[in-house]
Amino acid sequence: MSSTEPDNNLLMALSLSDRNELVNGCTRVELVPGQTLAIPGERSSHVYFPISGYLSLTAPVRRFLLAVGMIGNEGMLGMFLSLGVEKSPVQAVVGREGTALCMPTADFRRLLQSSPGLLHVISCYCYVWVAQLVQTANCNRFHPLEPRLIRRLLMTHDRAHSDAFHITQEDLAQLLGVRRAGVNAAAAAMQERGLIRYNRGEMVIIDRIALGAGACDCYAADTVIYRDMLPRT
Repeated sequence: MSSTEPDNNLLMALSLSDRNELVNGCTRVELVPGQTLAIPGERSSHVYFPISGYLSLTAPVRRFLLAVGMIGNEGMLGMFLSLGVEKSPVQAVVGREGTALCMPTADFRRLLQSSPGLLHVISCYCYVWVAQLVQTANCNRFHPLEPRLIRRLLMTHDRAHSDAFHITQEDLAQLLGVRRAGVNAAAAAMQERGLIRYNRGEMVIIDRIALGAGACDCYAADTVIYRDMLPRT
C-alpha cells in the first residue's frame, strides 16, 4: 500500500525509512465488532496496527473475561514478536469498528530482524504494555469500582475518538470482574451528576473534564508511561 503518513502513533515513533518499509508491506483491513484477532496460547497469522476503532484485550478468569488492556491507534497487536514469542497471552476482540494496517506475522518478523530501529520501538511498546498491565492489576486490587469504571470509560473514549460509543453494562461488568448491579449503580450516579448519558448500551461522554477528575491515578500513570517511552519522531 502507499507509504502516506498513517494515523497510528506507534508507527509515527519510527524513523521515516522504517515507517515506510513497514507500511508498504501492510494491507488496510476493516475491523468488525466482535471479531477475534488473537486467542490465548495460539499463534496469530497477522499483526495489526489500528488506525481507527479499538481492540479489547481480555484474559479468562473463571466465568469472567477480565479486562487487561486496550489497543487503539496508539499501539499494535502482536508486539511480543519482538521478544521472539509467537503465541498470544491474551484474547483480542474488536470492540469498535474501524480500520487497521495488517501484515503477515512472518513478514513482520523479518522486518524486526533487519531493522534495529523497528525492534527498539516495538520492544519499548512491550515495556509500556507490561507496565500498564501492572497498573491495571494494582487498580483492580486497591481502587473502588467507580474510579475503575471511569478509567475504563476514559480509555475507551480515547480510542473511540468519539464522545459516543456502544458498550453494555454486562460487558463492563465482565471486563471489570464485578456484578452488573455495581456497574449499574455507578453509571446511574455518574449520569445524575451530568458526566455521562447512558441508555441501552449507548454511552455518551457529556463532561470529559469532570469525568476525568473522578478517575484514579492509574489513568494518568498509563499516559505518562506511554509518553516517556515512545516519544514521536
